[in-house]
Amino acid sequence: MKNYIQWPLIGFIVFVFIQSLFFKFSGSEETVIIFTTIGTWMQYIGISSHYANGFAAHGGYLIGTVELIASALILVPLTRFLGALLSLAVISGAIFFHLFTPLGVNRIIDAAGNTDGGVLFIMACGVWLCAAATAFNNRPNKKNPIH
Repeated sequence: MKNYIQWPLIGFIVFVFIQSLFFKFSGSEETVIIFTTIGTWMQYIGISSHYANGFAAHGGYLIGTVELIASALILVPLTRFLGALLSLAVISGAIFFHLFTPLGVNRIIDAAGNTDGGVLFIMACGVWLCAAATAFNNRPNKKNPIH
C-alpha cells in the first residue's frame, strides 16, 4: 500500500520541479525578479556584493540544476530517500526566502507589479509536505539499510 501512496507524492514533486525548469533555465522575467530580489536582500543583510550579484545572476540555474537532480534521484527506488532529502533541502530554502525576505508569499511576477496570489508559495509548501512524507516512508532501517 505504501508504494501506491508514494507515487502521487513523488509525481507532485517531480511535476513542480520539472515544470519550473523552463523558467529557471530560460531566464524568464519571473525568475529574474525572484533572484534579483533575493540578491538585493543578500546585499542588504551584509553578504558580499560578489556573492549576492552572482546568486542574482546564476541562482536560477543553480537551483534548477539541484531540482533536476532531486527529481531524478526521487524517481529511483534505490536513491529515493536521498532525492526526498535533497527536495526537502531545496524547497526549505525556497520557503525561507518567501517568508523572511522581501520576496514574500504573494510575489511580483512581472514589471507591471502583478502578483501570483501566493501560488508559488503554496506549491512549495505542497512539495515540502510530499518530500517529508516520501523521506519518512523511504528512510533507511535495519531490515533495509539502503532503501
